Amino acid sequence: MKLSVWNFYKELRKLEKLNDKRLPMFEKNRFAKFMIYFLVAYYAAILILLGGVLPLAMDGAMSSFHVLDSGFFYVLIIDFWCRFMLQQTPAQRIKPFSMLPVKRSFLMNLFLTRAMLSTGNLVWGFFLVPFAFLSIYHFYGLVGVAGWLFGWWLLVVANSLWYLFCRALVLRKMWWLLLPAAVHAAIVLCSLLPDNNLIGSWSTDWLEQFVFWNPLAYLAALVPIVLLFVMNHWLQSRMVYKEVGKVEETDMKRTSEMKFLNRYGVMGEYLKLEVRMRTRNKNVRVGFLTGIVLILFFSAMLSFGSVYDNSFMISFICLYNYIVLGMMTLSGIMSFEGNYIDGLMSRRESIYDLLRAKYYFNLAMLLLPLLLMTPTIVTGKTSFLMNLGYMFFIAGCIFPILFQLAVYNTDTLPLTAKMTARSNTTMQSFISIVLLFAPIAIEKLIVLLLGDVWGYVGLMVLGIIGVATHSWWLRNIYQRFMARRYKNMEGFRATRNSN
Repeated sequence: MKLSVWNFYKELRKLEKLNDKRLPMFEKNRFAKFMIYFLVAYYAAILILLGGVLPLAMDGAMSSFHVLDSGFFYVLIIDFWCRFMLQQTPAQRIKPFSMLPVKRSFLMNLFLTRAMLSTGNLVWGFFLVPFAFLSIYHFYGLVGVAGWLFGWWLLVVANSLWYLFCRALVLRKMWWLLLPAAVHAAIVLCSLLPDNNLIGSWSTDWLEQFVFWNPLAYLAALVPIVLLFVMNHWLQSRMVYKEVGKVEETDMKRTSEMKFLNRYGVMGEYLKLEVRMRTRNKNVRVGFLTGIVLILFFSAMLSFGSVYDNSFMISFICLYNYIVLGMMTLSGIMSFEGNYIDGLMSRRESIYDLLRAKYYFNLAMLLLPLLLMTPTIVTGKTSFLMNLGYMFFIAGCIFPILFQLAVYNTDTLPLTAKMTARSNTTMQSFISIVLLFAPIAIEKLIVLLLGDVWGYVGLMVLGIIGVATHSWWLRNIYQRFMARRYKNMEGFRATRNSN
């Protein structure tokens, strides 16, 4: 029987749900799913609160309506960058269905349409609906509110297609991230011109026409949607073809042999492996570069901005900068090695040497945030003693906790495959949440009891003790890993080809 488009759409939705439930990691992800639902409800409540408070806080309802319209691109910029944490491209979703006896162009149209009609494009409704009723309803009634909200939805849909296009480019080359960054920077700079803010006045006039259901205003929003739809169809169809056909674009590169590490024997080889994983393997490299970008971003905000000048935020951002690289890599410790775990287990104490190499590598990486935090030291936002205290505390107290995950991680993560999304286990999610907030609480308690100077000295002492005893606790982790090695290896093998 020939399926209609609607029935085919429903069948694809059912297959995707079954695929998620059959993943070996499904049972382990329940805690993470609970946290996602909780955070969605939390941020929805914040958006509703903002949508209700902002119109009342401004001088008159009409002024609030025009102010938001003049700065609509700020909302779209925030929406764009938030999608990197949540939304996959259609090319990432289409691969499991690409072998069906269905035209790939039809599948791409279907998945792009699904992306446009996704409930994720309605998230801003939690903010816009109460805002519209408080600022527009009194003047233009329900018809005006509906027209304004529909116009905003079209803008968010266009923004989602713009994100999908940029994300597809970024999946091919990380440097394409400069494209949306440059576009958004140019828009912000033009809007900040004090005497001639053409973007603000133009956007105010344009979005106000949504209230009156002006066809030309909607046409101005539909044109970029159509153009971006066609561009996405062309680009992501090519990506799917290369993925399914295993077509790889490779460049011959000369790589350093890092001969200076040969003196350390087996551990030196594992140190080389840590470096090469971050330079050669796509997923590891993207996570590593993301951590560096976050450090640069927060360091710049702390150094040259005044928004986070209170003591708590300074401490939180400074401590977060030292922990972010470790969180990016060590929360999934041994998961990337699951791709070749059988080879690692063939040598005696190979895992112990690997753990030592990972620890030494991450110790060396702590020098990077120390270097990037230099502007905050120069501007007086943080002290050198504070940075040393945080660095040693992370090295000797936080890293040992993250390394415990080496015993319990049993899911293989792909090194390079683009069509997968990482899923955290319950243990990873729990430890990540604890380590995001517990260190700042410990730091504040020690500083409160001992004062600023001796408090940071106390953090350094705790960290130095952990670093000095690293051979003991790494040996303990190794022994516990070996005690359950067969269970871990079974998990690595089961999830190796399920991503």
